Amino acid sequence: MSMTPEQAAWFRDTFTRLVDNVDQALLGKREVVGLVLSAMLAEGHVLLEDAPGTGKTSLAKALAASVQGTSTRIQFTPDLLPSDVTGVTIYDQQNHRFEFHRGPVFASIVLADEINRASPKTQSALLEVMEESRVTVDGTPHEVGRPFLVIATQNPIEQSGTYKLPEAQLDRFMLKISIGYPTLAVTERILVGAVDRNPSAGLQAIITTNAVADMADLAASVHIDPAVARYTAQLVEATRASDAARLGVSVRGAISMIRVAKVYAASQGRHYVVPDDIKTLAVPVWAHRLVLDPEAEFAGTTAEQIVERAVAGVEAPLARAAS
Repeated sequence: MSMTPEQAAWFRDTFTRLVDNVDQALLGKREVVGLVLSAMLAEGHVLLEDAPGTGKTSLAKALAASVQGTSTRIQFTPDLLPSDVTGVTIYDQQNHRFEFHRGPVFASIVLADEINRASPKTQSALLEVMEESRVTVDGTPHEVGRPFLVIATQNPIEQSGTYKLPEAQLDRFMLKISIGYPTLAVTERILVGAVDRNPSAGLQAIITTNAVADMADLAASVHIDPAVARYTAQLVEATRASDAARLGVSVRGAISMIRVAKVYAASQGRHYVVPDDIKTLAVPVWAHRLVLDPEAEFAGTTAEQIVERAVAGVEAPLARAAS
């Protein structure tokens, strides 16, 4: 059953209230907050590539507080073990049985800080839980529940002692975005309230975690017209056909686009996706999935440019069939 216009209006109002609430802790970054919230409701994950001190931890805490969820922060370091992320099974001598002790990944929102500083083995510990929302320890699966959002960060400046994320793992992130520094006016507001070291502590919850799961299910029912689906597929093909790309957008990337576009459409009060939704989300959803041709990269071509050229070169459908 497709989303109704009335449900779309409720979704938009609730989405806006959540963004407003988080914006109290992360001032002046409504667009970023909206994208991260869209990823959570599309049941995807976010890669934040940004300089230190731009509010990544505040974003995770504020989002968790807004949905009555829990948040954890994992500082990735070269000596971090996979069990430090997922948890470990320990033998209880008193009860004579093995008990599973949950790791920090069992939370509504997990901030994986500087993920590229951990070894590839530890990075891969997130693969199963990001894809299937569960971890398997000693052959036993453990569900992490809903909602579940991983916000992984990496510093684009300092690369010494880091391990570059492989393309297969990058493809598992629904969005790659950057918070960026605030404007001068917003910086002044932040400095005035600098005494408050934890701005998310005073936030009131807008909805419950159960309601977030309901919103995710509702967003999945947004109508996607065959013409819009075809347009998305044509854009994907255009990235693959580019001479500057050695590897274009994957099928997982195309599916991620449809999922997050449905949430984005609902956040605008619509019960159907339009081509402009795909255009708006193209760079944050697809650019990080491309593998550039070495010569093109040396010449200064970026993944963002390839995606933008695909959007500019593929004609969008003008009409929407009745849903």
